[in-house]
Amino acid sequence: MTGIKKFRLKRSYFSFPYAVMSALFVILPLLITAFYAFTRDGSFSLANFAKFFTTFNTLKVLLYSLGIAALVTAICLLLAYPLAMMLADSKINKSAVTVMLFIMPMWINSLLRTYAMKNVFQLIGMTNAYAAVIIGLVYDFFPFMLLPLYSVLSNMDKSYIEAANDLGCGAVQSFFKVRLPLSLPGIMSGVLMVFMPTVSTFAISDILGDTSTYMFGNIINDWFTASGGSGWNIGSAYSLVLLALIGITMLIANKATGGKASAAGAAQAGGGLL
Repeated sequence: MTGIKKFRLKRSYFSFPYAVMSALFVILPLLITAFYAFTRDGSFSLANFAKFFTTFNTLKVLLYSLGIAALVTAICLLLAYPLAMMLADSKINKSAVTVMLFIMPMWINSLLRTYAMKNVFQLIGMTNAYAAVIIGLVYDFFPFMLLPLYSVLSNMDKSYIEAANDLGCGAVQSFFKVRLPLSLPGIMSGVLMVFMPTVSTFAISDILGDTSTYMFGNIINDWFTASGGSGWNIGSAYSLVLLALIGITMLIANKATGGKASAAGAAQAGGGLL
């Protein structure tokens, strides 16, 4: 028995299923996308990217989508930050709050929630497609802004705020000098988790909007669903361009927060692209 070695399960073995899933559902789709993006009629070509940079309407729609994403992100931040502060400062059961406000709404498919919003808008007679899309996007992505803000504010050391009050700072001063700077990583994480998926979305603008709310995600979707031709090649190239913009945004956010911005924003945006 002394010659038999005991089998020890190393911690690194537990990462194997995640590595397989990452390879199948992240790396492989990216490689396929890159293959289509850099080919045309079976041979290497940069014509797909050239079409993006030489088509004025595409650049115009991208800027329009960035503007909508900025507006939706700002609305979500203005609505979520006060709510996150109240929840973090309250003495209620925080586990129940987390389940009720963050997890349970995500159990319902986003498309079902979007169609429900469409029915509500039809009942109240809303005809403004732009307003309907903005409200739908805020409704759909609001939890992704609230969750990181609530997490940061609830775990914040309240002694800093008490020290600021003891030194003569009022509620407004302590907010801007203490609470807001300490919550910056949560703010940046929320911004990433809302802004980037909003740019790449197409289902919400399709269901709630019309031709006036045509977004960059709709262009990519149209190319992929186009019959014949080089639709997949052009759609893949546009997806890589958007992915590059997301990567640049992530680098800027991480640099602004000293690397503390959550990677969940990248995961959420990647899910919208792939």
